[in-house]
Amino acid sequence: MIRAGRQHLVRTLADIAAQQGIAEQTLLNARRHQAPGFPAPLGAGRTRLYDGEQVDAYLAGRPIPELPTDDDQDLLDRQEAAALRGEPLSVWDRRKQAPAVREHLVLVGGVDHWPRHVVRDHTPAPRRRTGPGPGGRPAGAGDQVPRDQLPALVAQLLDDDPTLTAADVADRLGVHRNTATTALVHCRADRMADVMEQRGVTATEAAAQLGYPAGQTRRASVRAETVLRGRKARPYLAAVAQALHAHGWTTTDTPPAVQHPEDDLCVAALTLDAPQAPAPALVWSERHGWRTATSRRHPLGRGAAWPPPGEGVRDLATGTTPTPADLVKALRQPWRSRK
Repeated sequence: MIRAGRQHLVRTLADIAAQQGIAEQTLLNARRHQAPGFPAPLGAGRTRLYDGEQVDAYLAGRPIPELPTDDDQDLLDRQEAAALRGEPLSVWDRRKQAPAVREHLVLVGGVDHWPRHVVRDHTPAPRRRTGPGPGGRPAGAGDQVPRDQLPALVAQLLDDDPTLTAADVADRLGVHRNTATTALVHCRADRMADVMEQRGVTATEAAAQLGYPAGQTRRASVRAETVLRGRKARPYLAAVAQALHAHGWTTTDTPPAVQHPEDDLCVAALTLDAPQAPAPALVWSERHGWRTATSRRHPLGRGAAWPPPGEGVRDLATGTTPTPADLVKALRQPWRSRK
């Protein structure tokens, strides 16, 4: 927490790096802020803040002074506020929206804080519900957040709390528990895949580096590995798109986006929008390879299930990643459905 009357002394890691004449990334890479004797951060959040007087003493080789004791004007971050009240973070995040709390919000170093006395003494108004509902919603109510806005909102919550649960998301955003679970898994998986790709680590190691509890990342670990496979498939899919465009079957050579209808599956759909195209669309699956599709609007079909050959649907070439030339050759060959 930021002790009373010391808000003006607060420094971020960027401030401390500038004080030493180095870049913030240099400080982080050298882990100077984790050296023995370095002052402890003022809070437990993702953004680390420090007391400037303590930092100055450390850099000058002097004994680090003690901070003052508790005061009603101390500034607490959200983790400390929840701990003071003895309640989950999700509960405090609801309470802080109350006007009596919101008007006392203090932003220090980019982090929200509230005075100790406001946190301690706030008495929330009783919540009124129309009846119990699943996952943070009143019974019969729809999700309160549009689906296209949900990923960004979940990402913000995960930035603040790596231990975020689906129950927290459902409670704070007013969405169904299943919706919250899916959004949280997808967000965690994408971030884990980033770390895996950049640092060459496993999904388990990536989750640990991001601060995600092991018990909450089993499904995200599976999906992260799938996301990584999808990224590695992009150059191949781009080459296929270019080959189809060169044969005049597509109006652009834009590669298809890799999708994950299941956590352990990569698929992609490529629309053949030219009049002379041999099929409305093509579908690729890392398990099955390529096939034709009968619909340009919904080429994957329900659940991306792999249909048997039939009217307008046929498997193309052999293997899961035939060369673009072999795929083009298969498309040019006449084929009749078997009845």
